[in-house]
Amino acid sequence: MTTSSAVQAGAVSRNPFTGDIIRQTPFATAAEVETALAQAHGAFQHWRHSEVAERSQLLLNMAASLRKHARALAEMMTDEMGKPITQSLAEVEKCARLCEWYAEQGPTILAPEATLVENEKAHVNYLPIGPILAVMPWNFPVWQVLRGAVPIIMAGNSYLLKPAPSIMGSALLLQSVLAEAGVQQGLFSVLNADNDAVATIIKDSRIAAVTLTGSVRAGAAIAALAGAAVKKSVLELGGSDAFIVLADADIDAAVKGAVAGRFMNGGQVCMAAKRIIVEEAVFAEFREKFVAAVKELVVGDPRDEATYIGPMARFDLRDELDSQVQATIAEGAECLLGGHVMQGKANFYAPTVLSNVKPGMTSFKQELFGPVASLIVAKDADDAIALANDSEFGLGGSLWSRDVAKARRLAAKVETGGMFINTPSFSDPRVPIGGVKHSGYGRELSHFGIREFTNAQTVWAES
Repeated sequence: MTTSSAVQAGAVSRNPFTGDIIRQTPFATAAEVETALAQAHGAFQHWRHSEVAERSQLLLNMAASLRKHARALAEMMTDEMGKPITQSLAEVEKCARLCEWYAEQGPTILAPEATLVENEKAHVNYLPIGPILAVMPWNFPVWQVLRGAVPIIMAGNSYLLKPAPSIMGSALLLQSVLAEAGVQQGLFSVLNADNDAVATIIKDSRIAAVTLTGSVRAGAAIAALAGAAVKKSVLELGGSDAFIVLADADIDAAVKGAVAGRFMNGGQVCMAAKRIIVEEAVFAEFREKFVAAVKELVVGDPRDEATYIGPMARFDLRDELDSQVQATIAEGAECLLGGHVMQGKANFYAPTVLSNVKPGMTSFKQELFGPVASLIVAKDADDAIALANDSEFGLGGSLWSRDVAKARRLAAKVETGGMFINTPSFSDPRVPIGGVKHSGYGRELSHFGIREFTNAQTVWAES
């Protein structure tokens, strides 16, 4: 843990556009940790016995409250991590729709399920297991939290959030918005816990499981703590997703998809299109059109609705990104656009396109979390799949071809938790997301996500 005076004070959120400190939140004391645990446990003891209809109604109330306070939530996200305001508003609306989907589908997903045992002797109940600790990142301050919290609460559990220090304002505002919707104290709680407190919480008998979205290093640490306590963990970790463009693809559509897939949210997305792998026959055309499209992206004040790329969320991550870019160039890649920190007090990194990127180079083997695209040439479709699989990560991916049947066959060969054909990767409550390899394990969203934190209880009855 770093010892700077600012960090010793607790969590610090700083506006990456102005450089101003927005808020400082002290780390939780031992007494505050105990209070949070007691409240989460107490809320669970009540909520576990609630009817699914009551849970659905609460989710509908949450959706209404999110929409009521959408502007305030969006502006807080934009100020704390630089997300363009139009994308922040879209994030809040997506969360409201998430609540509505689980309110509608949750009762069916959680209903006792028949088995293949004859004469209806057996069924499976999906029962809540207890308070869940969630260690969440900064890049989607509302969506990242609620895509886990909503199904967890719908399942009858309680949710204890340890947010990233840089977006404490967003987390606390979200807590108040949900409280207004009727979410009782302890059912959804925010705690500014340091690493030692997180370890204490995981070990505590009142916590049933832990979920984390973050780096591989953080995931390994959390998984080790959960394993030592014999508790379930769900991890969504890094990604270096392949965006595969085959020779028969609609190139204009693929270019548009690649720009959105790489540069939305400033490229600070786990499932972003980080390695753009293009068949040799169409590489030159794709590269020319892609660079031209990236040049058109508006970089600027994230509060301006015309802005597409705002400042990066943290100054240290910008510097780390630049180091990765410079290392890749030194290794032989060609910088077609950008490749530098933008001058001024704001935390901007120029939208960057690297070409001639090859296996073994820094931007091929590492995750680049920012507005940097790596263009990679593939000899043919089989080579493209091999390049896509040449990674420690396996979170998402995208494949572009006019032959959808062929694309489906190829998609099944990619070692990843999700593949999207003729569209950039995205998350939707109707389908699960999650990774393989060093991208983690377990799933969020759909029926998989709500059942991750339930007890699948078998009930066998003889007449």
